[in-house]
Amino acid sequence: MNNQPTLHWIGGVDGHLRMIDQTLLPGEFKEIDCRDVESVWEAIKMLRTRGAPAIGIAAAYGVCVGMQTAAGKEESAWFKRLDEVADYLATSRPTAVNLFWALDRMKRTAVALRGSKTPVEIAEALLAEARAVNEEDRQICREIGRHGAELLADGMGVLTHCNAGGLATADYGTALAVFFAAAESGKRLHVYADETRPLLQGARLTAWELQQREIDVTLICDSMAAVVMREGRISAVVTGADRIAANGDAANKIGTYGVAQLARAHGIPFYVAAPISTFDFSLPSGDGIPIEQRDPREITHGFGRQTAPEGIDVYNPAFDVTPAELIEAIVCERGVIRPVTTERIAEVTGGGS
Repeated sequence: MNNQPTLHWIGGVDGHLRMIDQTLLPGEFKEIDCRDVESVWEAIKMLRTRGAPAIGIAAAYGVCVGMQTAAGKEESAWFKRLDEVADYLATSRPTAVNLFWALDRMKRTAVALRGSKTPVEIAEALLAEARAVNEEDRQICREIGRHGAELLADGMGVLTHCNAGGLATADYGTALAVFFAAAESGKRLHVYADETRPLLQGARLTAWELQQREIDVTLICDSMAAVVMREGRISAVVTGADRIAANGDAANKIGTYGVAQLARAHGIPFYVAAPISTFDFSLPSGDGIPIEQRDPREITHGFGRQTAPEGIDVYNPAFDVTPAELIEAIVCERGVIRPVTTERIAEVTGGGS
């Protein structure tokens, strides 16, 4: 696989964010440079970078880019700009909680140094914090992979939905980390990847990543998952998540809920792999998770070609919520959470602490 990281920082405190433009994959591999906060916002909004952990990392670096225009300002003006940058980035996408987690972390870092450090020194501390968010995610992905691989057996057929691989994180992925770690331990897997309509992240990104890593992968249409399960080809389902409520209800790319229902109907375990930063402990259940509504043209004019009549009404939620009762286990960096209950989640994660 191409060894270029999904996104990384170039230079020092006056540097910039560089990322893979995922909207061009798999046909073209191209990196883009984000030199102002507006370009970071656009990259998140338009899915040039996507996946909850990667969105969080991009937001952290986005704060660093955005604060460059405040260089030389006195403290109160500098912190006013910090609030503006964080609030602006928070409007890019509503569902992935890692976005807000990273922005809060960056603001806390700055506030803790207010009065004892100069704005210049705080800007340097913010860049160090963003780099820490990035590096921590790399390590977390490896731990998720290690714990999750124990759930899979040699020769197993597994299904995944959307993309929760290296492109969605700093390095190794969440759901795909489970497959990568299993393969590295010598287990042979056959992965079935849902294409994931309407933007085809499974076809464009997941299939590409698995192929690059030489893991046996078969691409299927979303509507084929049921028959593939009925034919006995699938022994487990592993997906990522963009936000998980305190009780384990998990929001992921639209279509995941249907896959979980199918898995239950066929007696197949459904696993979610995600870092603790994806848990939103302020929400007791998934009923409170905001669901992003996206441009109708993603359905009516997918990839530039009109496939629906003009003026047709469109409903285009980007995510759905899978109830905890359908989830066999959640894999995080601290281990496997099973059963998926509020109490067990708090026990393993420490409530996010």
